[in-house]
Amino acid sequence: MTEEQYRELEELGNSVIDNLKRAMETKDPAGELGQKTAELHKQWITICWGSYDKEAHANLAQMYVDDERFKAYYEKAQPGATEFLRDAIWIYTGRK
Repeated sequence: MTEEQYRELEELGNSVIDNLKRAMETKDPAGELGQKTAELHKQWITICWGSYDKEAHANLAQMYVDDERFKAYYEKAQPGATEFLRDAIWIYTGRK
């Protein structure tokens, strides 16, 4: 990973959290901000993984909820953030 790619990854990670906070204010993971957050998260994992698979994305979102280590990361944004992100990603990927 180049230094530029790393900076992009960091910026996207911060954008995911910032958008997640704003999206949660709407209480609608299917809304514009919820879906924008899911899209940003897609971009972030695509950089990490080198490709994208919507089923893997949906499964990752559930893992965030199930694994306390990941859940703690997203819950720093706001309580309930992990489930909201999962729901937004599930809608984005067509799982829900």
